[in-house]
Amino acid sequence: MEVSFDNVKNSDFEAIRDIYNYYVLNTTVTFHIKPVDIDELKHQIYIDHPKYKSIVIRSDDVICGFAYVTQYKNREAYKNTAEIGIYLRPEYAGKGIGKGAVTFLEDKVRGCGIKVLLAIISGDNSGSINFFESLNYEKCAHFKRVGEKFGKRLDVVAYQKELV
Repeated sequence: MEVSFDNVKNSDFEAIRDIYNYYVLNTTVTFHIKPVDIDELKHQIYIDHPKYKSIVIRSDDVICGFAYVTQYKNREAYKNTAEIGIYLRPEYAGKGIGKGAVTFLEDKVRGCGIKVLLAIISGDNSGSINFFESLNYEKCAHFKRVGEKFGKRLDVVAYQKELV
């Protein structure tokens, strides 16, 4: 399986939306309840931003996922901190693709002034928790029962990694 990482283009957003909305409708990985449209995704996944980077992940020329680094909070004191996210089509999970994509993205943002990356994860998403721990992200926060989806109250955990 050949894997490549490319900067997100406008033409990629249909595939990005479809991948993301799978998780919206079927999991507690994201706290969106209803499917999101492309315009909403563009508020978080940037194209050609000088600081925040977004990539599509291709396997044999098919978009199998996407990853992004986006603004953590719109406050000047957080200017060197960003949030990272990654979503793969379910059939591509567990094949090592995600680790390569996150490492690629970390390298891409190192020279952009970002010093800390945060992964904000649903507390019951053990797959993502294990994934980010395997990439040397450390747990730094645990918010109990702050979200609700599918009739279930959910925790949120935050993991961080300092880029050097």
